[in-house]
Amino acid sequence: MSVERLITDNIDVWTSTVKTKSASGRGSSKKIELYGIKKLRELILELAVRGKLVPQDPTDEPASVLLERIAEEKAQLIKDKKIKKNRKQPTITQEEIYFPVPANWGYARLEDIYDVRDGTHDSPKPTLEGYPLVTSKNLSSGKLDLSDVKLISKEDHLKVQERSCVDRDDILFAMIGSIGNPVIVDIDVEFSIKNVGLFKYYNRLLSCPNYLNYFLKYAAEIMKKQSAGGVQPFVSLGKLRGFVMLLPPLAEQNRIVTKVDELMSLCDQLEQQTETSIEAHQTLVEVLLNTLTSRADAQELMQNWQRISEHFDALFTTEKSIDTLKQTILQLAVMGKLVPQDPNDEPAVKLLERIAEEKAQLIKDKKIKKQKALPEISEDEKPFDLPSGWEWSRFGDLGYDLGGGTPSKGNSEYWGGPIPWVSPKDMKRDYIDSAIDNVTDKAILETTIKLIPENSLLMVVRGMILAHSFPVALTKKSVVINQDMKALIFNNIEPEFLLVVMKGIKNEMVDLVDRSSHGTCKLVSDKLWNVVLAIPSLRQQRQIVEKTSELLNICDQLKARLKESQTTQLHLTDAIIDKAL
Repeated sequence: MSVERLITDNIDVWTSTVKTKSASGRGSSKKIELYGIKKLRELILELAVRGKLVPQDPTDEPASVLLERIAEEKAQLIKDKKIKKNRKQPTITQEEIYFPVPANWGYARLEDIYDVRDGTHDSPKPTLEGYPLVTSKNLSSGKLDLSDVKLISKEDHLKVQERSCVDRDDILFAMIGSIGNPVIVDIDVEFSIKNVGLFKYYNRLLSCPNYLNYFLKYAAEIMKKQSAGGVQPFVSLGKLRGFVMLLPPLAEQNRIVTKVDELMSLCDQLEQQTETSIEAHQTLVEVLLNTLTSRADAQELMQNWQRISEHFDALFTTEKSIDTLKQTILQLAVMGKLVPQDPNDEPAVKLLERIAEEKAQLIKDKKIKKQKALPEISEDEKPFDLPSGWEWSRFGDLGYDLGGGTPSKGNSEYWGGPIPWVSPKDMKRDYIDSAIDNVTDKAILETTIKLIPENSLLMVVRGMILAHSFPVALTKKSVVINQDMKALIFNNIEPEFLLVVMKGIKNEMVDLVDRSSHGTCKLVSDKLWNVVLAIPSLRQQRQIVEKTSELLNICDQLKARLKESQTTQLHLTDAIIDKAL
């Protein structure tokens, strides 16, 4: 089967097979990987280096003759003292040849075909003016990027040039960190390299740089698996020089490059179309769900939901669409649109009066300090029409707040106790009953940290996470918190209801975050405690919690089924790849 046929016959597999990226790190905006198209690109490269991409031409000059001519050029360069003679490499073993070699192909170690070097291993002193020092990060985009590069002096540059002078058409290869990312040098700017492999030619006329570039992309995947190092994996110059390359005749190298370019261009088109389709699908989901949370009466709300429910199976087919549905459910809960209203319920104003009375008593008993009164809620601050019996309240009026701190790390008597010391890194779940670090009773007695009771609401108010999220959680036992957190201690409000509310207004909370020029994110107390919330009766709060839990569980089931389907698609994609090879 031709590669074109392989692509077209399985077009749905390539474009529909996606993989969710890891949630760790300061994530990219793209949370899914187009796994099918990624595997298709890998397949094209593998077919290319196996000699299965273009027909063999018996009239081509055999690769064995090409290797002899390259060896002669190398020997002459050594004789003329233009390059040094490297130590002799061991004979190539069968284990180093990963698959059968076509009849007119040959194989050799990379250093027998190319002049393989690397850059400096030192750290030249940065200067305000001078020559760019290229490292692995400047290759990470798949192109040579000098937009973020340190400059070094002419003296240091000339030292590096003695070891590894870079010319146009040479190929650079990242040797540390993200191994690989080979790029062809397509500029005439002078620069130095550090911890980067350099492939030069014994005779440019006997080489096809684009074929070498494609081969190195394939080889990089093997080298990554064989690389040394832990946090910073690396491949040594010796490994790079000794890697075995299966070499086609020069004429076939050029034909392969033409075909790979053509097929990679097709992959680019598929990728663009798939991304556009995914983005359009998500936009449609968001527009339709927004009609549920807009200012609409009950009849219009039902009409909007009917429109969505008729196409439910087609709409909620990605993790992002299901996450958007979950957020909409939380928003509907906040707005009182999730459960019917009961005119017999006690009005929320009575509930808020009891909360205010209890807070006043705590102040009178000197259990908490009197806080500055929060301003009256203006009409402009009310984001939607309240259901009958509900009431608006400032967040800070629902209870009283406590901050946190860090006991001295130098005092061992403060640490290792039974009391969880909660920091933002612990705020990855809805309920907190433990933490990575714990403190002792002595720490509470002798430092400024305060014990926060069970069923209090914890919030992160400082940290990079606030750029895109607002972590909240309920305490299930007494805890203390660090200085990047705030806690609201409250009674007369259903704890799970308050958790639902704060998760439901996540986007609004993120919009309140202040961002400094160097990226620090902070939600100041004045903005936090002045947030306006809609409060129903206690009975209604419990109903909302129950209904929200029920609907979110259905969403989680949808996600689980989606993951099963995605796993099946991944296996199908891998099976097609294996069959093609």
